[in-house]
Amino acid sequence: MTQTGPLSGIRVLDLTSVLFGPYAAQILGDWGADVIKVEPLTGDAWRYTGQFRNRGMSGQFMAVNRNKRSLAIDLKHPDGKSVLQRLIPSADVLVTNIRPAALARLGFGYESCEQLNPRLIYAAATGFGQDGPWAKRPAFDEVIQAASGLASSIGSDEEPEFVPSLVGDKICAFALAGAVSAALFRREQTGTGQMVEVPMLETIAGFNSIEMFGGAAFEPPIGPIGYKRMKERRPVRTKDGWLTMLPYSGENWCAFFEAVGRPELIEELCVKDPVLRSQNIDKIYACMNEIGPTRTTSQWEELLLRLDVPHTAFARISEIDQQPHLKAVEMFTIIDHPSEGKVRQARPSTRFSESPAAIRRVPPRLGEHSREILEEAGFDEREIEVLLNGKGMALGS
Repeated sequence: MTQTGPLSGIRVLDLTSVLFGPYAAQILGDWGADVIKVEPLTGDAWRYTGQFRNRGMSGQFMAVNRNKRSLAIDLKHPDGKSVLQRLIPSADVLVTNIRPAALARLGFGYESCEQLNPRLIYAAATGFGQDGPWAKRPAFDEVIQAASGLASSIGSDEEPEFVPSLVGDKICAFALAGAVSAALFRREQTGTGQMVEVPMLETIAGFNSIEMFGGAAFEPPIGPIGYKRMKERRPVRTKDGWLTMLPYSGENWCAFFEAVGRPELIEELCVKDPVLRSQNIDKIYACMNEIGPTRTTSQWEELLLRLDVPHTAFARISEIDQQPHLKAVEMFTIIDHPSEGKVRQARPSTRFSESPAAIRRVPPRLGEHSREILEEAGFDEREIEVLLNGKGMALGS
């Protein structure tokens, strides 16, 4: 199979499950890496979460496990351990979200893997930094949203709210893919591997602090914490729907209020001065909510496009593949899966002009590539049969 993408030639052992780790490994696969998904004999738990045509192949699982081959082994079984030990010397990257202490007990902590392959990039997707008191705690997206302050930012200190999306896992997946790429670059310079850790709590807390520190970005604080503008921003109701419109610069605001026949608001709300405009932002957005219902969504879009004011109508998630820009760039594609039929997925969004990312492999069935991977690792037919009979691994159907 033709390899494409800037990571072509890189082999990744993916010892992850559910979302954070698998999504990071899929990004590396989209970027050209040969990703071997090492699964327990029961499979990644994410295989059974959400809707599916066939058990073990849910849409959610397939969304983060394309461009991978599946190897099903039992790492608690001596035979399963021997397989992974044979694979590690040929790998460039090992990605895991198994808790570090548990993986070390199995014999695959960083120090053990480094002895097998000094060039290995050992990437640990953790919930909490392993040098902190919460190192051994289990972590899920809602736990991280709560502990990082993100839920407080979305709601309030008095009544926090979760983002209705697994944003912590997905943001951290991009951070992990970037960290692995950086470590691979350093290896090209030095010839040696290293351990990379991306802890969810620290990553999301830092991500959230950028604008949410507010006045607390200074010591001592010079104002309240938080970003008031985000609290005031709301979808604007139009005559027949909803719109987001975000005049941004002083020129934008002046042009906007002139065009809607409210020029007096330019001076009244001090929109020319960025500092005073920020102080009046709640009043400004209140005026926009009053003005919104005077036009239809399409009338607003025609006007705002002419004024060069940032805006868009709201896309329904049920119709997201028909959003005009996304449809034009063919963001969503239909792939033909041999057992699951036609499957809709988002293509890789990152563009590489000389080494394009691509969907090369459909999401694998459990253990689908076990024999193929063992043969590549140098196992002969007799050894493979012994492994199968010993119950330390499984072949896919």
